Amino acid sequence: MQAVGIDLGGHKIAAGLVRNVTIEARVEEQTDQTREPRVIIAQIARIAASLGTGADVPVGVCIPASIDAKREHIMMMPNFAGWNELPIRQMLEEATGASVAIENDANGYALGEGLAGAAVGISDYIVLTLGTGIGGGVVSGGRLLTGAHGMAGEFGHIVLGRDEPCGPGCCGFGHFEALCGADALEKQAKKMGLGPSPVLKELWQRKNDIDVAPLWDSALDNMARGIASLVHIFDPELVIIGGGLRKGEGFMELLEARIPRYLGEPFRRTLKIRSSELDTDAPIFGAAASVIKKLSPFD
Repeated sequence: MQAVGIDLGGHKIAAGLVRNVTIEARVEEQTDQTREPRVIIAQIARIAASLGTGADVPVGVCIPASIDAKREHIMMMPNFAGWNELPIRQMLEEATGASVAIENDANGYALGEGLAGAAVGISDYIVLTLGTGIGGGVVSGGRLLTGAHGMAGEFGHIVLGRDEPCGPGCCGFGHFEALCGADALEKQAKKMGLGPSPVLKELWQRKNDIDVAPLWDSALDNMARGIASLVHIFDPELVIIGGGLRKGEGFMELLEARIPRYLGEPFRRTLKIRSSELDTDAPIFGAAASVIKKLSPFD
């Protein structure tokens, strides 16, 4: 089955026509600056149409939001004002004229890696995305774990710290994202006097400098503790790391080396960690996978 996969982001919308686990055509453009629901929905519909959608080509859309368990409504979308409680799936179907499925973007990332990336052929795995924020998804027994309210897999909000405030719309403290997200690390770097507008890519290149090393020592340690906690909870066959932070030279090796310290036996022997194979294409594949699974739930 072919499907269109669309990844809605705060700054860009990326889309692809997915057929036989390949992206045959692509579209990418800036997200309309208004971020107003009907404007964005019309933009998504136009992009889907440009990829040849119709009644026989379904559309999956990954959204940076908490979505209800039935995958019908937006529960919370911190960076898009006016979207909360909208029946977004129905609105998208009406706009596109196609069958539509919606999914949280991090969950979509996980589905994408299972469809065409590092987790092909694996039925139990977790994906952790380390970027501006921290996201994740869990696939258990070949099925995406969504939870009673649709919000399972919010790895960025497991509690590793104490009083560190989390980002807009969360209102929690001490969360993984508040310690290790790129935004949080840049704020920490600024407080440490590492520059008025520190850039993490540059700071990673200086990771062995005496004034920069403490930042990364703390960050890598917190990441290792977070991953170890997830491994203990879900017992995955594979942990996949996505997001921009992992792209630093030597990052994955340094992170992986720290995890065993926090693992109990026998988890140390079963840990397998791998970098994402799809990178920013993962949510496109995942969006397509979400609508394919909706239409063919027993495949």
